[in-house]
Amino acid sequence: MRILPAIIVLFCFCSPAYAKKDYYQVVVADPYIELHTGPGKGYPIFHVIDQGEKIDVIKRRTSWFKVRSNRDVEGWVSFSQLARTLEISGESTRIKDPDWDDFLERRWEMGVLVGDFAGANVISTYGAYKFTANLSAELSFSQITGNISDGWMINANIVHFPFPEWRITPFLTLGTGVIRIEPKATLVQVQDRTDQIGHVGAGVRTYLSRRFVFRAEYKSYVVFTSRDNNEEVDEWKLGFAFFF
Repeated sequence: MRILPAIIVLFCFCSPAYAKKDYYQVVVADPYIELHTGPGKGYPIFHVIDQGEKIDVIKRRTSWFKVRSNRDVEGWVSFSQLARTLEISGESTRIKDPDWDDFLERRWEMGVLVGDFAGANVISTYGAYKFTANLSAELSFSQITGNISDGWMINANIVHFPFPEWRITPFLTLGTGVIRIEPKATLVQVQDRTDQIGHVGAGVRTYLSRRFVFRAEYKSYVVFTSRDNNEEVDEWKLGFAFFF
């Protein structure tokens, strides 16, 4: 009866579901290669892999690569060090630049957009996190500069991509935030205003190359003022982003 449990355990570990994934392998050519605890020079070095050892390349984040040694030690290696390794065949390692597949698998995105906000100039920076292929959350900060007033705006948005597999794809956005307007009046004392806002919008996004994305969008805002009437404002913006 003891044979049956042993067979079950052996079957589980030999089945495809439990098989170890095959990663791209390279060989350390330098005297050693340094492993950092995270993807950046600011993360400490905690381990080194000696010359001649094989390492698995698991994933890439900007110019850093997560690798695993043959002793199952995982860490992050810089682009410059990985570029000096060798393939199993003995040739120099060829590092693939980010492409369309990497864009589809991205999680984080950051960008800068410029445009028009009710006749004033606006520049926005945003960060986005992708939950699914169709849905992302964004947080943006905008600086508004006009002839009559200046201001700033913070928005939290939900963005929906109905056709994420298209290279040029439309999107819809819905969000809320806060806007502060600071009039430039000098003869008459005008009070600064801070109001809640809500918006709906639409746009288009296209993957360019490597890690860069072009984006154009329109948003219709409602400013919930303390006066009797709310205000409606249109905004047009375009710019570039990168993903990682």
